Amino acid sequence: MRNTYQTPVLDELDPTTGDLELEERHSLRRVAGLSTELTDVTEVEYRQLRLERVVLVGVWTEGSVEDADNSLTELAALAETAGSQVLEGLIQRRKQPDAATFIGRGKVDELRDVVVMTGADTVICDGELSPSQLRNLEQQVKVKVVDRTALILDIFAQHAKSREGKAQVELAQLQYLLPRLRGWGEAMSRQGGGAGGGAGGGGVGTRGPGETKLETDRRRINTRIAKLRREIKSMKTVRETKRSRRAASGVPAVAIAGYTNAGKSSLLNRLTQAGVLVEDALFATLDPTTRRTAAEDGRVFTLSDTVGFVRHLPHQIVEAFRSTLEEVAQADLVVHVVDGAHPDPEGQVSAVREVLGEVGADRLPELLVINKLDAADEETVLRLKRAWPDAIFVSARSGAGIPELHKAIADRLPRPAVELRLLVPYDRGDLVARVHRSGQVLQSRHLDDGTELLVRVDERLAADLAEFRS
Repeated sequence: MRNTYQTPVLDELDPTTGDLELEERHSLRRVAGLSTELTDVTEVEYRQLRLERVVLVGVWTEGSVEDADNSLTELAALAETAGSQVLEGLIQRRKQPDAATFIGRGKVDELRDVVVMTGADTVICDGELSPSQLRNLEQQVKVKVVDRTALILDIFAQHAKSREGKAQVELAQLQYLLPRLRGWGEAMSRQGGGAGGGAGGGGVGTRGPGETKLETDRRRINTRIAKLRREIKSMKTVRETKRSRRAASGVPAVAIAGYTNAGKSSLLNRLTQAGVLVEDALFATLDPTTRRTAAEDGRVFTLSDTVGFVRHLPHQIVEAFRSTLEEVAQADLVVHVVDGAHPDPEGQVSAVREVLGEVGADRLPELLVINKLDAADEETVLRLKRAWPDAIFVSARSGAGIPELHKAIADRLPRPAVELRLLVPYDRGDLVARVHRSGQVLQSRHLDDGTELLVRVDERLAADLAEFRS
């Protein structure tokens, strides 16, 4: 499998699509061909930005060969998003991954030959490896081995910008690293030998400096994890306060969820002119963005962009970002965006719904939106229309289908429960504005004594308007 990713060309800078931030991100890329042993002068807080030459390897245990190819293609996109150059990809057919080396002894020899032939310096495995699998593979292929979970965490570390996002990513990284400390630092001494009856077969005083270093690192990581959890908990309190204020105002909330790179940020920009960064890359935006907008009938609601999902999203990420993902669970409507040009959109929908179930958002009303209509082939579009007849088909790039999406969102917003006929004096225009903002105006006409309205509002606003009923 060869590198096929094409960097999007920016014809002009458009501040409404985050192009300024995108240009800054691209300027941090290392030039291909430089030694990967050098430390880049531009660093992200959680990693050193390096462009690596990688070979991908996956284990095909179930599904069709197309499923296996799609999984490895997605891994290639993840690697390229992290700043790596994909040289080759291998797939091993097994009933289950090998307990010792993930791919089996015979495939390890083939992998080593490919690494030597291509000059790769890293192997990325399409799965989460145990500490022993990582150690065994590195010993046999003689280059660094990274698994899918570490790769996704690395991308999150590059793209997190807010204080909360950075804390969530660091927590996930440390939780991933903690059980894998034992496989590192093999050059250091561990336990001394001997016939003594002490722990581990060694006598008193036989602990080597390597074991001490591991214990020190483990304590430091546990301390840091505890501190990060306290910080995220305090940030969660702030988020819940803002959420409760929005709920008290009666403004409905709509969450945009979906697979990574399905076009969620592009849709948010198209619907609200939010100016969120847009990039043809996985997990381009992590920090949630909320914007106010209005339906055609004047009802105000909020639209929130959320972190993208992916197959086998690491549980560390789900746990660390739980406070952010709970924004989806508290919404009145989930706009589920699907990449219509992807080889397996049905698989994307299943993966997203699985994560939504983990955060308790699977019981919310869902509006399925098939994006990238301009890039999808006609046969795929017809198949998806048969599979999801109620879905809305749009193109965030060209604007096709956006009016239909606006109407579909408005039709699914919760409607106020109390219907009133009012006569509001002209000197109480503030009440008319409040009805337009948080209620639904069914009829309106101007009379000599004031504005006559037929409205639907919530019970709280209905009580405030009781004296003006006609």
